[in-house]
Amino acid sequence: MPQNIPGIPGESEPRSPKTDDDGDAAGSADRAAGGRLQGAAGGGDKRTAGTASVGSERHIHGVHSASSHPAGHGAHSAAAPDHDKTAGERLRRGALAWLKEVGTIIVIALVLSFLIKTFLFRAYWIPSGSMENTLEENDRIFVNLLVPRPFALERGDIVVFKDSQQWLPPAAPQPAGPLSWVKDSLMFVGLVPDESQQHLVKRVIGLPGDRVICCDAGGKITVNGQPLNEPYLYPGAAPADPSKPFDVTVPPNELWVMGDHRNNSADSRAHVNTPGKGFVPISDVEGRATVIAWPFNRLAILGNYPDVFGNVPAPSPAAATGTSKPSQGR
Repeated sequence: MPQNIPGIPGESEPRSPKTDDDGDAAGSADRAAGGRLQGAAGGGDKRTAGTASVGSERHIHGVHSASSHPAGHGAHSAAAPDHDKTAGERLRRGALAWLKEVGTIIVIALVLSFLIKTFLFRAYWIPSGSMENTLEENDRIFVNLLVPRPFALERGDIVVFKDSQQWLPPAAPQPAGPLSWVKDSLMFVGLVPDESQQHLVKRVIGLPGDRVICCDAGGKITVNGQPLNEPYLYPGAAPADPSKPFDVTVPPNELWVMGDHRNNSADSRAHVNTPGKGFVPISDVEGRATVIAWPFNRLAILGNYPDVFGNVPAPSPAAATGTSKPSQGR
């Protein structure tokens, strides 16, 4: 009676192991096939093998180029526009920041210039030679606006004052050019000198209450009886014209002024017969000239010569307050 031997399902009988003869036959067949392949590789198919090798190398290189290298360039090319855009934005932001800073500086400079011009200093242009050689024609000067308020005037100060007494002829209207508004704007903020012809510049000789006389026996002007030695006068110019003497007492809140070039100055002396009697209201004074700013070769600080006026005695209280009758020009 046959026996059932367990095996692989679906197989009715187990496989029998190969015999040695079968193994030898298979080994011979493999060796024969290997010999044919080796012969083919070493013989007529060497170019094919070489081609396959080169192809393999090309294939490897192609993989590198197509995958990593071109992909890298592709990524670089894709990022380049973003990089340029970022650089352009940085450039624009830098330019805008620079323009903002420059604009801020200009605005601050204009505001400071306006404040300085309004409250501290103002530039003026000298149109004539009445103050030579202290001031020459076309000089530019800075005027201290803190004088006469809050700081008081002193004898010898050079002052700029408004022509409220009509000492000057009416100014001719200036034709408006295409850029006249620029000059007017710069003049308004104080960046260019005020070239208005309706201001004058003279030296203070007499303060309120002072008695000013021309002339003593030596041809000098006296203030409260004290003769003045005036080193600032134009060379060769007399202190005053002895043929036109005067004797005045300066009223309260007014000044007696004269130019340093006495032979070329229509100052208080030339207006004693006008309604103002040649006196200048202190309220008309814009300020005291302190510096010659232009041209640079004439840069100088303007003093008031305290040694000239240091020995002048104070006026009498009655004359200073106007309770005494002022002297009239003679």
